[in-house]
Amino acid sequence: MLAVKVLPKGQITLPKEVRQKLHIQVGDTLLMDADGEQVVFRRGKTIFDFKGVLPSMGMTIDEIREKGIAGGVGANE
Repeated sequence: MLAVKVLPKGQITLPKEVRQKLHIQVGDTLLMDADGEQVVFRRGKTIFDFKGVLPSMGMTIDEIREKGIAGGVGANE
């Protein structure tokens, strides 16, 4: 078992061995839960993990945003 120290702002550093074993990379999202006297971490999902799950609408995100802005509040007034 590895020990970590809690810093003044509540931060901890995951030991390199743990990051390597679980393939945790910079920017990964982890979910944390308290289970009795234990802290449990699980790999989390972000919106970017779902890229490609839905069929394409034929537009990029930027095009969808622009269309939303152009058709926004007051467009029909």
